[in-house]
Amino acid sequence: MVDHLPVGDEDQRPPPRHATLALLVGRVTTIKLAYWALLTAFELGLPFALPRDFSGRFVVSVVFAGIASLGALAWANRSARSADDRVGIVPRSIPTVATTFAAATVVASPASLPLLLVERQRSIEECSAHITCHPEALVLWVAVLAIGFLVIPAVFAASLRATK
Repeated sequence: MVDHLPVGDEDQRPPPRHATLALLVGRVTTIKLAYWALLTAFELGLPFALPRDFSGRFVVSVVFAGIASLGALAWANRSARSADDRVGIVPRSIPTVATTFAAATVVASPASLPLLLVERQRSIEECSAHITCHPEALVLWVAVLAIGFLVIPAVFAASLRATK
């Protein structure tokens, strides 16, 4: 009767329920979508609010991206620890951490593309041949992409309460 042999000393935990995983994906996806939408809206409005050349606006873009990133990370930390009325607290486990990265990335990945288009346009501003004169705009996009794809889910996963 191999089926009844214990695998380890600790009790077997039930796998996360569908409602728990849906809550998890919803929270992480909302944070990532809001993060990229805020950055995109800011980048679209910045030339109108601050009519300067690229160099004069880029510092403001970097500062705003840093502030928005810190805000998204704080939101991820708080959201991971807050209880839901229906599900309760989302526990940290291998399935929940994997879901944090996998499903939320698949669902939220298209939201970074409008920002890429804006930053690509910024990278060719003031260029006569429409080649990249300002690669730092694309580097900024890569940085916020990495924050959205890796750092926000990592902070969320690390902030989940450990199971007992």
